[in-house]
Amino acid sequence: MENSSAIERLKRFTPLVWVMLVGNFFVRASYYMVWPFLAVILYENYGLSATEVGLLLTVSATFAVFLGFYTGNLADRFGRTKMLYTAVFVGVISFSLLAVAESLWLFATSVFLACLPRTLWDAPSKALLTEELADAKDRELALHLLYFLVNVGAALGPLYGLWAGLNGEQFSFIYTGISYIGLLLALLYFRPKLSEAQTFALQSAAQSVPKFAKWLRILRKDKVFLIVLIATTLVYLVYAQCDSSLVQYLTRAEVPDLAWLISSLIIANSSVIIVCQFPLLHLMRNWRIENRLYAGGVILIISQVMMALNDVQNIWGWIAAMMVLSLSEAIMFTNINVYIDRLAPDNLKASYFGAAGLCSLGYALAPILGGLILDSYSGMMLFIVMTLVSITALGFYRIAELKPKTTAEAI
Repeated sequence: MENSSAIERLKRFTPLVWVMLVGNFFVRASYYMVWPFLAVILYENYGLSATEVGLLLTVSATFAVFLGFYTGNLADRFGRTKMLYTAVFVGVISFSLLAVAESLWLFATSVFLACLPRTLWDAPSKALLTEELADAKDRELALHLLYFLVNVGAALGPLYGLWAGLNGEQFSFIYTGISYIGLLLALLYFRPKLSEAQTFALQSAAQSVPKFAKWLRILRKDKVFLIVLIATTLVYLVYAQCDSSLVQYLTRAEVPDLAWLISSLIIANSSVIIVCQFPLLHLMRNWRIENRLYAGGVILIISQVMMALNDVQNIWGWIAAMMVLSLSEAIMFTNINVYIDRLAPDNLKASYFGAAGLCSLGYALAPILGGLILDSYSGMMLFIVMTLVSITALGFYRIAELKPKTTAEAI
């Protein structure tokens, strides 16, 4: 994509698209500004053990994943903006309650509710982005920019929280609640102003969206999309090992300067994604989406081989492997969203993005699987297994490409 072309595409972004993009940045930044301190608060203020904290977060996150599968269909049936209003309203309530809760049951309930806004927001916001932009390349740029801003927000949020001196104070959750209020006001101000004809067209399109039970039957018949879901779940399973199992492996091995190494790995991950994402988009602008996924998958395999062969005490080897992994992530994550957008019929965008949220189960399963392998075998075996999983994921993407497409519109 040439610079002039990119500028022209940005000019075609509607105000509502910019609300989606900038809103995601501020919400994610404020979220990570305080969320990393949640475990500390649960331990220091409420005396929960590590297992109890983990159970609360795991159950909440897993419920949110399955809820997103259902609410994506609701967004297609009753309107994407209505679901976005619901998401920000729940965000305001849940994070405000986190700030003022004094009892364990209220705080735990608030934690559960605080996992929901991201799920309620994700599929409808992506669907609305693609709905607002008619050109496929414009939509692709918007999805890339969305992922970029989310990563910048996730990187800057904790740094700002430390700079501002929040230091895990419970009341600091109010800042996230305020960010959701700002997003709600922006949504209300920039909401689509439709003519009677446009309103009637949207209502007619919504009536053609199947109810959830029928949507499940349609989804079961869309073999290509199901294969892509399997492949993406496996990809997420591999990436998630570096959030959980790698840290456990390094901790057990008593690597020197462990805190410095973990911080360096996080910084390396964010830096590579932020620096490389748009140059990679330019480089691959004329590539087919499948070839982009293959390239990212091959780089992912290389990163897992590097981790399997790296001496556990070799700090720079881990950083190099993480940089290679991050290069793969910069390619694959946004292109997976672009791929799903192209697979989804226009009237089922949110339903498809909601179903794609099930791939996050790869993240949920990663700590359990990684822990079992580390307990039973070794860190090298963990990354050998992840290498094989990465190869299997590439195989599924290839099968999806070769299989004839049966869209929901044709069923």
